[in-house]
Amino acid sequence: MNWYDLARGLHILAVIAWMAGMLFLPRLYAYDAEQNEKPEPLRSEMQTLLRLWQTRLLRIIINPAMGLAFIFGGWLLWLRSGEGADWSFAHQPWMVTKLIGVFLLAGWHGFLAGQRKKIVAGTSKYSGRFWRMTNEIPFVLAIIMVLSVTLEWTV
Repeated sequence: MNWYDLARGLHILAVIAWMAGMLFLPRLYAYDAEQNEKPEPLRSEMQTLLRLWQTRLLRIIINPAMGLAFIFGGWLLWLRSGEGADWSFAHQPWMVTKLIGVFLLAGWHGFLAGQRKKIVAGTSKYSGRFWRMTNEIPFVLAIIMVLSVTLEWTV
């Protein structure tokens, strides 16, 4: 069995799930923020439903998918190194770029998770417009990371 191909396939599947959630969650936040302009009881009913979806999306899809993406990504790094023998590829510009992208995406994930708590508490300061404008951040990071890994560019 080709363990590298298995690890790569599992990593890609985990990243797809993570990205799907990361692209959908800000949209739910936008819908939630826009409920503030609606009359009661519609506002409370919709926000309750949206917040349930937000929580489930984070706990059931996004958080586990990120964990699996990190596990399978670490496995890929280890296999790529020759099972720990040669880590020289890790200093290549394409890999550094990929790892910076992973760090930024994980940071955005943390920001989104923290905002869910603020939204529930009613202390979030962000509008639906903000969430729509930032909705594509994960996809832009994905473009950079995927092209870095597939092209393995150097300086």
